[in-house]
Amino acid sequence: MSLEVFQFGEYKLDCGRFELLREGRSLRLERKPMELLILLASRRGELVSREEIAERLWGREVFVDSEHGINTAIRKVRYALRDQPERPRFIQTVTGKGYRFAGVIEAVEEEVFLPEARNGSHPEARAAVSDAEVTTELEPQSLPHADETRGTGKRRFSAWLGVAGVAAVVAAVILIARALEARNHSEDGAALAQIHSVAVLPLENRSGDPAQDYFASGMTDELTSMLARDSTLRVIAGTREVQSKEGQKPLREIARELGVDGIVRGSVERSGGKVRMALELVPETAQGPSDGRVWTASYDRDADDVVSLPGDAAMAIAEKTDSAVAVRKPLQHVNPAAHDAYLHGRYLWIAGRNEEAEQYFSRAVALQPDYALAWTGVADYYGQGMVLGQMDPREANQPFLSAAEKAVELDGSLAQAHNTLCAALFFTRWDLEGANRECLRAIELDPEFAEAYHLRAKVLIALNRDQEAIASQKKAMELDPFARSWGLAYIYLLARQYDAGITEGQQRLESDPHNRWTLHILSMLYRCKGMYAESAKALEQGLIADGDDVDATSVRHAFERGGYRAVILWGLANLKKRAQTHYVAPSEMALQYAQLGDREKTLSLLEEAYRQHSPMLLESLQTDPAYDFLHKDPRYRALVQKIGLPPAY
Repeated sequence: MSLEVFQFGEYKLDCGRFELLREGRSLRLERKPMELLILLASRRGELVSREEIAERLWGREVFVDSEHGINTAIRKVRYALRDQPERPRFIQTVTGKGYRFAGVIEAVEEEVFLPEARNGSHPEARAAVSDAEVTTELEPQSLPHADETRGTGKRRFSAWLGVAGVAAVVAAVILIARALEARNHSEDGAALAQIHSVAVLPLENRSGDPAQDYFASGMTDELTSMLARDSTLRVIAGTREVQSKEGQKPLREIARELGVDGIVRGSVERSGGKVRMALELVPETAQGPSDGRVWTASYDRDADDVVSLPGDAAMAIAEKTDSAVAVRKPLQHVNPAAHDAYLHGRYLWIAGRNEEAEQYFSRAVALQPDYALAWTGVADYYGQGMVLGQMDPREANQPFLSAAEKAVELDGSLAQAHNTLCAALFFTRWDLEGANRECLRAIELDPEFAEAYHLRAKVLIALNRDQEAIASQKKAMELDPFARSWGLAYIYLLARQYDAGITEGQQRLESDPHNRWTLHILSMLYRCKGMYAESAKALEQGLIADGDDVDATSVRHAFERGGYRAVILWGLANLKKRAQTHYVAPSEMALQYAQLGDREKTLSLLEEAYRQHSPMLLESLQTDPAYDFLHKDPRYRALVQKIGLPPAY
């Protein structure tokens, strides 16, 4: 039988031997990528759709995400062929359609013959044995005379020997294939069992509707949380900026940057009352790539049956990596509509759209009053409004605390509920020790919960435990480097370690030069360091990142006209103007007057901030050097004592 061998460039693809060679040297390529390469090469430049690839490579195999499988196979083929998607020599992507083989192919014919007796006959004579002769059986009633059958009997014996040889070869191939498959399964299991830490990259929204981004984001967060809860793995949240796609950062590089030995990625699609989640677990080590030992799975659910989906997927990953915890706490029944409303609210809240988020959190609570996570959302709405100075604490304090207490009452085993209560105790009651205990309880329940370490860093700063605060924030950023990329710079600011903070902030800007929070924090760091020109420039850039070009121009002109004092006066005038239509925390104005050295107005505004129970006092009264000139003033010291802060002066 004739089997094709393709020659292209320096490569030779032997389809019969299932082998790829470069300049005579065999290259390692796993089964699926090899099948894909053979398929593309055999089509000789014709477009091969992704649907056809999926059908040919996987057929009806279950628990396979063919989309990710195709991407992985293409990546491995390109790696073997040293091909680049931007300048393809061999594998060309047809966007939205599929792939075609772009190289010039020369086909070489190689003959493989059926084995038979060594009778010295010419190969052509041996090849002349027909299928009919091979399969013919002798009938007893028509046996020919012995003399007549001598020649034909020899030929038939030779043919039967050929059949036996083929059978032996087939049997050997099957045995070898099974042995290789068993070895690969063993290697796969060993590779997955060696994973001790993973990064969960954001699930791709495959719904074709940007309005479903919140759902993909929510599923990602819940998968990450469930995996941290139900396994012994160290789990890190990834971000879309590092997500690997064709032509972008390789998974191995992402794994190295995040310090993990496995990557979880995938997609989620919700349409027509159905939800499909497809996942891929890729081992990536410092020693080398995964060599194809990848676990894939897909889950199909009704849209009203998705609450348990992230937990089920997390448990499957935990079992594959031999990291499942002994006891898994059963999940509370959650109304699907309440769950969806919560996910929508959380997505908006993280994006800083606090007022919009509140509508969804309130809807979730109304749909299911005993839904603990929904109550954490309600509490976080009030907390964020207060901390950012957008909401009068006299109106928000009690709802904030009540919602947080309700969440813990409903589910005391929920780390997020204890973390929210930590924030409520800290900002509403100024209960530093109580807040610290709640943070520690959240960390005890979920040691991988980055948010708890971030919040505890703030509490520790208020307790004058600066080094512990810095260590806690570093832990938060180790677990989730991207949620608050500015977090460590901010804690350095509060700890008065300005050089370290500036260095950290500048490094963060290298990878995210337009991050509004990093720019505003750098402006404060420069101001506290006495680098006023740099502070004004960072403030201008921060306002541009906010989308406020008018104020950015005003800051630049103010500094050019009257130096940094003019920038302070501009800021004070801006606050007074805003106060005519919106709530402005007295502590914000106090900081401006402090920088101007106006003792009386500064103290009066600080005392008003105390009466309003402004949470901003906790993060500025003793940490900002603008207030240092007040340290000996009895009114200032009385404020520190009444708030309950350990004196730092």
